[in-house]
Amino acid sequence: MKKQALEDRNRSLGETVTANIRRLLVEGAFAPGQRLSEVALCERLGVSRNTLREAFRTLAHEGLVTHQPNRGVFVTRPDAASIVEIYRLRRFIECRALGEAWPSHPAVKEMRAAVEAAQEHGARCDWLAVGTANMAFHGAIVALADSARLNGFFRQVLAELRLAFGLMSDKEWLHAPYVDMNQQVLETFEGGDTRAAVALLEHYLAQSERIVLAAWERQASSG
Repeated sequence: MKKQALEDRNRSLGETVTANIRRLLVEGAFAPGQRLSEVALCERLGVSRNTLREAFRTLAHEGLVTHQPNRGVFVTRPDAASIVEIYRLRRFIECRALGEAWPSHPAVKEMRAAVEAAQEHGARCDWLAVGTANMAFHGAIVALADSARLNGFFRQVLAELRLAFGLMSDKEWLHAPYVDMNQQVLETFEGGDTRAAVALLEHYLAQSERIVLAAWERQASSG
């Protein structure tokens, strides 16, 4: 029994560490291609190297980090195919969740809170924080579907998305337009015109995809 309890505790700790690193990725704490220091992360998270390496294995399976023999663990740098797939998933998940939800759903309050947070951060020109609020807005859209499993999967998608955003150096140009777009989607949905809100979201995602792919192409061209 003691052995089983220890295994369960270690597994729980490993899951917590994995979730914390994934959260840091969503918040833009690491850049694509950045080498992750085991020493620094162990100190930051208060865990052993064995626990951290277990988390790295999970994140590598999710495609968020890459292990390079004799060099270490690096944050994954998205390619064009992964960016296209991310946005295909986003359209499928987010538009469906929004289209089938009620404007009085509790997650709408989370959408509103994310919009207001983005506006506050934008007023201070904290564009990294605006991007994090944007992630929260889209996470709240998915929460409209009332599926814990879908919420968990979408957190992984958001982490990959933030890595794609990391390809762009001008964070204001990337995030500023979507503060107003998020508000427009929210207000249209709250007003009861779900079909129009979904159409706005589809246009929004298509525009975002073009911008991110263009950033990837510029980086690829520069070598």
